[in-house]
Amino acid sequence: MKFHTEPQLSFEQQNKIGILLMNLGTPDAPTAEAVKPYLGQFLGDQRVVELPKLLWQPILRGVIMPFRSKASAHGYEKVWLNEGSPLAVFTQRQCEGLRARLPDDVFVEYAMTYNKPSVPNVLAKMKANGVGRLLVVPLYPQYAASSAGAALDKVLNELTKQRNQMSLRTVSRFYNHAGYIQAVAAQVKAYRAKHGAGDKLMFSFHGIPQFHHDKGDPYPHECRATAKLVAQELGLSDEQYIVSFQSQFGKGKWLTPSTQTLFDTLPKQGVKKLDVVCAGFMADCLETMEEIAIAGREQFHAAGGEQFHYIPCLNDNPDWLDALTDLVKDNLQGWLQYNL
Repeated sequence: MKFHTEPQLSFEQQNKIGILLMNLGTPDAPTAEAVKPYLGQFLGDQRVVELPKLLWQPILRGVIMPFRSKASAHGYEKVWLNEGSPLAVFTQRQCEGLRARLPDDVFVEYAMTYNKPSVPNVLAKMKANGVGRLLVVPLYPQYAASSAGAALDKVLNELTKQRNQMSLRTVSRFYNHAGYIQAVAAQVKAYRAKHGAGDKLMFSFHGIPQFHHDKGDPYPHECRATAKLVAQELGLSDEQYIVSFQSQFGKGKWLTPSTQTLFDTLPKQGVKKLDVVCAGFMADCLETMEEIAIAGREQFHAAGGEQFHYIPCLNDNPDWLDALTDLVKDNLQGWLQYNL
């Protein structure tokens, strides 16, 4: 093991508190050339695809990356913002919003599990600025090994290379955090007050393979718990909302019900007006803006639906930034010598 060479700092200089927000990652541009290496990192992670490397890597590099990169790039073109990738733009704004709500001597940064800004580079920056106590917050309310687990792996692996290791705290999930639940409920309520309420509210979460759950991943339980808490906050009955799982990939069995399947079947069951909120995504991205807001709307209308409302993610909503600040403060107890 080769350890990093680190700056010589005094105890006072190397004991600052740092907050690291983590999100999935995004290509640098909406092009197949930029998407291809990003997909290689993402789908090459065994936390995401649990197949032996000797079996999966030839398929990934020879089939998946060349063809899926073109389709993904086309999707990114539809949602790309003037400032860049939506996921990167909103994650940066969340970082800035949190930084503004914390004391000046708390160092706040963000990194991506895949692509840039990378965990090694961001941790090196934090280390050089004297961070010796680190709180890592993956921006995934519901824990899945393929999302929060993969993000924490990157941090933990990098810490094994530090000669003078940081003290570490992590927030692996916050699916039932009161501030988060209230922020999602307020977002839904405000949207419906402006645009009207549909026949049913759909909570569409990112899917995972069924065998991940069978092996002990708690993700679907936490998704349903979040939906129930938000529904209670909104005063909805069980019949007024539904939980589904999107972004299925490959031919294996995934969590059900499928969001895309429901887009076809709900209109036939009398649900002509549908509201969709992606409460597990803390920032709008390809999976919410293209897969749900664009393709999902087209699919729902083609199946006989009359009204489709996509409710945006929390993004840089002040209610969510306040909740994120409370979450961070809760997990900094004992590290700060004064009252936050």
